[in-house]
Amino acid sequence: MSTRRRAGIVGAVVGLAAAGIATGIAVERAVVRRSKRGVSDPYVDEPFDRLPYDESLVVTTADGTDIHVEVVEPTAAEGAKPTLVFVHGFCLDMGTFHFQRSALTARGEYRMVFYDQPGHGRSGRMETGEYELPALGETLHAVLSETVPDGPLILVGHSMGGMTIMAFAELYPEFFEDRVKGCVLIATSGGLIDETRLGLPALIGRVGGPLLPLVNSATRLTGPTIDRARVAATDLAWLLTRRYGFGESRPSPSLVSYVEKMNSRTSVDTVARYLRTLYTHARYPALAALERTPTVIIVGDKDMITPVAHSEEILRHLPDAEFVKVNDSGHVVMLEHADEVNATLTTFLEKISA
Repeated sequence: MSTRRRAGIVGAVVGLAAAGIATGIAVERAVVRRSKRGVSDPYVDEPFDRLPYDESLVVTTADGTDIHVEVVEPTAAEGAKPTLVFVHGFCLDMGTFHFQRSALTARGEYRMVFYDQPGHGRSGRMETGEYELPALGETLHAVLSETVPDGPLILVGHSMGGMTIMAFAELYPEFFEDRVKGCVLIATSGGLIDETRLGLPALIGRVGGPLLPLVNSATRLTGPTIDRARVAATDLAWLLTRRYGFGESRPSPSLVSYVEKMNSRTSVDTVARYLRTLYTHARYPALAALERTPTVIIVGDKDMITPVAHSEEILRHLPDAEFVKVNDSGHVVMLEHADEVNATLTTFLEKISA
């Protein structure tokens, strides 16, 4: 198919989508207003994106991508403990772990490393190629080499961050023989694509493979246009974030807005270039590296992006792992039910330290 012909098809699709958004935007705004009205909001004054750190640095990967990293140092005068390294998921950033970072900083017992994945948050975009999981595993390795060159580690990954840890285990299994003392896998998947298609709409789920080249072409041709349209349709984005990210019927509006803000920082071009990676993710063999590593698996019982079946399949490969299913929670379980996740995380860390 010629580029001009393909551009015409893409333009028609985008035009139809824009028309649908335009006709429904007033309705969506009314729904958002009703959704926020009368809802108790404990996080209205929460300092999202404003947590302190002791060091901020840029780690440059082998392919030249600049990765934004923040380090929080311990304040308690205790014996050496593992460094905690947090790896966030798709269309999010290090702010995913806001409440875990806040709680653990207050305890002051652990050194913590946070970073934004390539193409997310304040990290640079990959200039060429796909955002493949081995590349994300190499990014994690580069961050570790720069910030934790030696000593024990505990890896915490949410969603695509958990997949990144699996890719890292596949590339560097020796780390799990002596350095990685524990793993926390939150709302993630080892590759159960055929059953659930990672929560993408049914139509895309059925024709995802053939559709991906068209999606990539669409974003190359019209990515900036789609980005501008997405900003204009923030109310619709807010509703979709609440629907697919949360399990409670009326979550904190401020929390939904924060997650939607993280989503909106990821360009459509970056989103499209990650899609093929998520569709082809298959890392169950890599879990063999974690067999002797203490692991806890956490998932929300109403997760629509990586449903409970994904975590149960990981548990089947890691039968000695601890399994925690959080009631009334969706995909961003560590934000939506922070107290429960923090309690699980703290208990897990204390066991490892002991």
